[in-house]
Amino acid sequence: MPPTESAALPLQLPFPPVSDRPLRLAVLISGGGTTLLNFLEHIRTGQLNAEIVHVIASQPRCRGVERAQAAGLPVDVVRPRDFSGVESFSSAVFELLRRSRCDVVALAGFLSLLHIPDDFLFKVLNIHPSLIPAFCGPGMYGHHVHEAAIARGVKVSGCTVHFADNEYDHGAVILQRVVEVPDLCTPEQLAALVFQQECEAYPEALRRLKRGQVLVDGQRTVHRCP
Repeated sequence: MPPTESAALPLQLPFPPVSDRPLRLAVLISGGGTTLLNFLEHIRTGQLNAEIVHVIASQPRCRGVERAQAAGLPVDVVRPRDFSGVESFSSAVFELLRRSRCDVVALAGFLSLLHIPDDFLFKVLNIHPSLIPAFCGPGMYGHHVHEAAIARGVKVSGCTVHFADNEYDHGAVILQRVVEVPDLCTPEQLAALVFQQECEAYPEALRRLKRGQVLVDGQRTVHRCP
């Protein structure tokens, strides 16, 4: 049964459309930067109307820093170990992001917890390599997720794009993509299958956000037609 007009009233449009220009995107990384490269490819081919205005890395020697610099992107390194705790680390990160005047922050394999200030609520997205709420939370990242999924014997897995909040893998889900887990699949094979879906899901979530399609009610999102 379709929702009535009154049922739709509590829904909020947390991110207004950005229709007159490319989306200004900041990307936060901790590793190889493969998601960053995927964004650049979608931008290059015209599939994503965005520009990457800032890259922040939590590790100075990660491959993603080299890739960002090779692409001519502005890069800052902010190491959690240089700060007394999550609050001071987060403050430093978001102060840099304010200076870049980004519209959206995309966590792309960023492994450090952030506390998100009020002016960035519903502006920070994350992608997780499982179907949240399965195989998520502290310590569940990268190969750990796929190893846990294989050990549990699940028949499907996938990826989840969600709004980030102040807990790991917790904010409202924007979209998910599903993959079947083949018999005798290895964690490495599953990671490759899931990453194929990540490459399409994350840009699609950004497109929907840019068009103002994503409505939020607590932990629930509803997507309206563009």
